[in-house]
Amino acid sequence: MLHGALRKQCDKARFPIDFSRAYWTPPLTPQLAYETEKNQIENTLGLKSLVSLTDHDNIEAPLLLRRERETAGMPISLEWSVPFEGTIFHLGVHNLPSSQAHAIMDDLAAYTRNPNEKMLCELLAMLSAFPGVLVVFNHPLWTQTCVGVHRDGQVLEKFLSCAIEFLHAFEINATRSTRENKRVAQLAEQWDRPLVSGGDRHGCAASGALNLTGAETFREFVDEIRRERRSHVLLMPQYSEPVSIRTTRTLLDVIRNYPEYPVGSQRWDERVFHPDANGGLDRPLSSLWKTPPAFLERILSSIRLLENAVVQGAMRRMFRAEVSESRREIEPETILAPDLISAISAEEAISSEALS
Repeated sequence: MLHGALRKQCDKARFPIDFSRAYWTPPLTPQLAYETEKNQIENTLGLKSLVSLTDHDNIEAPLLLRRERETAGMPISLEWSVPFEGTIFHLGVHNLPSSQAHAIMDDLAAYTRNPNEKMLCELLAMLSAFPGVLVVFNHPLWTQTCVGVHRDGQVLEKFLSCAIEFLHAFEINATRSTRENKRVAQLAEQWDRPLVSGGDRHGCAASGALNLTGAETFREFVDEIRRERRSHVLLMPQYSEPVSIRTTRTLLDVIRNYPEYPVGSQRWDERVFHPDANGGLDRPLSSLWKTPPAFLERILSSIRLLENAVVQGAMRRMFRAEVSESRREIEPETILAPDLISAISAEEAISSEALS
């Protein structure tokens, strides 16, 4: 519906809009995202926090946070887009060495622009050669076109045959369904790799999946995963909600206005970007109008009715069966419930959170 409304606006804009080239960014700034994860871990669980924030194909967020005293030790991490055989895989690359981070980013970006299998193997070997770097196969069954568990099995098999030596873990993704995550767990067992948590943030809610650890530093946590292959994933209560409700809440976060946020993050149209009239630099849609067109705001207002408590209650009742199914499918030996925290003597919790 929103896509169709924006397409209608194309004729009214000062220059045509190519929606295949438009993208949006989440409402939270890196600092707010960090604080959200930190507060959940420290205030809800009563544990020390370690947070690794990633964004698609850039390290700007962690570098920005490392300028502040409280977050000076923030791991330099990203979600790397890896084109392969007509699809795009995503790898969480955590804790790059600070002295080489920019050079590594240039190499990863060069592959994304012009992929070839030989170069991919060389880059993965290079990343794995750094003992403090953690490479995670993010949502391996999800495709760029959102077709979920229907990713081409032959392409996935070929990618893993090429890359598995350098992949340290598979991701339990907090935004994906329990059924899909269960299949990921089976895939990880097949390829003899541990599971780690991933938040995949696109809205304002804290991650629904965390890792519990006794490690004091992120480097020590990397050793737990890479050397000991030991991982304890904790699913938070919000994960048990139906995927449909979680997705709806994220959509509401995206189209909500935040007057208290910094300029550039306040209005939804300040967070949706498109190349300028000459096909050059990306510009926010807000540069196309003084305020969003009235017909578009009417559509968004209709969607915002989903925030009503009565509507949300009706949605929970509607998807009650999905909640029950999710709880039945969770495997306690792999994915821990909150009341089992003390059983593994955890001192810290780790949030690996994707900003977008």
